[in-house]
Amino acid sequence: MTTSDRRSPRIPLRAIIDIGSNTVRLVIYGGPVRAPEVLHNEKVTARLGKSVAESGLLGRRASATALAALARYRVLLSLRGVDRVDVVATAAVRDAANGPAFLEKVEGLGFAPRLLSGEQEAVTSAHGVLGAFPGARGIVGDLGGGSLELVDIDGDSCRHGVSMPLGTLRLAALRAGGDRGFGQSVGRALKKADWAAEPGSTLYLVGGSLRAFARYAMSRLDWAIDDPHGFELNPVDALRIAKTLVRRKPETLRPLPGISTSRMNSLPDTAALLAVLIRRLAPGKLVFSAWGLREGILYEDMPVGIRGQDPLVAGMSAFVQEQGIPAQIGAMVAGWTVAASPPAGIERRERLRLATTMLCLAAATVEPNLRGDIARDWALRKRWIGAGTTERVMLAVAMLAHSGRLDVPPQLLTLVPPASLREAQAWGLATRLCRRFSTCAPHGLTESSLTVEGERLVLSVQPALAALVNEGVERDLKVLAAHLGLKSQVR
Repeated sequence: MTTSDRRSPRIPLRAIIDIGSNTVRLVIYGGPVRAPEVLHNEKVTARLGKSVAESGLLGRRASATALAALARYRVLLSLRGVDRVDVVATAAVRDAANGPAFLEKVEGLGFAPRLLSGEQEAVTSAHGVLGAFPGARGIVGDLGGGSLELVDIDGDSCRHGVSMPLGTLRLAALRAGGDRGFGQSVGRALKKADWAAEPGSTLYLVGGSLRAFARYAMSRLDWAIDDPHGFELNPVDALRIAKTLVRRKPETLRPLPGISTSRMNSLPDTAALLAVLIRRLAPGKLVFSAWGLREGILYEDMPVGIRGQDPLVAGMSAFVQEQGIPAQIGAMVAGWTVAASPPAGIERRERLRLATTMLCLAAATVEPNLRGDIARDWALRKRWIGAGTTERVMLAVAMLAHSGRLDVPPQLLTLVPPASLREAQAWGLATRLCRRFSTCAPHGLTESSLTVEGERLVLSVQPALAALVNEGVERDLKVLAAHLGLKSQVR
C-alpha cells in the first residue's frame, strides 16, 4: 500500500445543493478527498416535479418552498464559511417550461445553478457509483422524483446515458392502467431511449426510493447489517419482495427505521418499477449505492491520482486518526502481522487486512466496558465506502477476535464463507498479539518479527526486547498458531 493510500489529503469544506424533482437537498462535505465525509445533510420536500408532471410547469407553492430552502442554505453556508458550492438542477427544472425563470430566482440568491441534461445526470450518477465501487461493471439505475436514468459502466468509463420520465412522482399515474399497461409503458420508454442491457449484468441502484426498498428487503431477510450501501440482492429475492409490495397500500406498511413516511408511501410504486426493470434487464444481481449524483460531482473533480486510491483505506485512515491511531502505525502493524495472511498462491485481501488492522487498533483505545458494541457499530453500521457485505462481516469478526472472542454471531455465519471468517479471525488475533507484545511502538516492531517457518509460527525478538515476552504474549502466540494450524515458538 502506497503512502498516498494511507494518508489521503483532506477536502476543504465543500457543499453540493441538488434541486431535484422531489427534494431540495444541501450536503456539506469534509474529510479525506477519496472518501468524503458528510458533515451536514438536510433536505426540504418541495415536490417540484409533481406539478411538472401534471401541467408542464413548476408550481407556485412548490417553487416558493424550494426558494425558501435555498435562502436558508445560503445563510447556513455563510455561517459555516463554505466558499465552494455546486448547485445542480435536474429533471423537474429541466422539463418545466418556466424552469429558466426559476433558475433566475436561484441566481438572485447568490448561487450559480447548473442545469444538467438527462445524459449529464445519468453520467454524473454513474461516476458516483464508480467512485464507491472501483472497477464496477454493469448498469447504473438512478431513480429520482421526476426521472429514471440508466447508463452502462465498464471499470472506469460509462456510456449510453439516458433519462426517462419514470420518476417516483410519475409512477402512480402510470400504474393506474394496471400492471400490464404499466409494464408496457416502461417498455416503450426503454425502446424510445434505444436502451437494452446485457443479461446477467450487475444493476447498481441509486436514489432514496431504491435505498428505501433495500431497507425494506433487509428487514424482510432479517439482515445483520442495516446500512443499505453495498447491500446485494439476487434478482429472484428482489422480485419476490417487490411482488409483496406492489399490491400493498402505503398505509398498511409498518414504519421502518431509516425510511421516511414519504419514502414508505412510494414503496409500492418503486417496487412495481423495479420488478419491471428486473424482468426487462435480466440482471445477475442488484447492488444498492448511497453514492450517486452528488458524490459523482466530487468524483469528477478528483485528480487521477486520488481516484486511484482505495476508498476503504482512505476512509479508515481518516477515521482511526481521529481515534488517535496514526495511519503509519496501522501500516507497520499490518506488515508485522503478514504471517497471518493466507500463503502465497491463495487470494489475499491486503487492502482489507490493512483497514481491519487499523480498525482493531482504534477499538483498543475505547474504554473496555464499551468495546462490546464496537464491532457491531463500527464494522456493521458505520458507512464504509468500498466495503460490501463480505468486507463488513470480516471487519466485525476480526474485531471480535481482537477482543478475545472467537464465537461468531449466528446472523453473520450465513453471510460469509467459513474460510473467510477464519481468515478475519487470524487478522484480529495477530493484531492482538502485536499490541500486547509491543504496544505497537515502532521500535518494538522493527526489532522483532512474526514468521511462518515450516510447521511453526515463530516470534523472533532482539535480546534488548526479550523482557517483553511474558505469559500473556506466549498465550496469544499459541492461540494464533493453533488457529493457523501451527505450533508456536519464541526465538
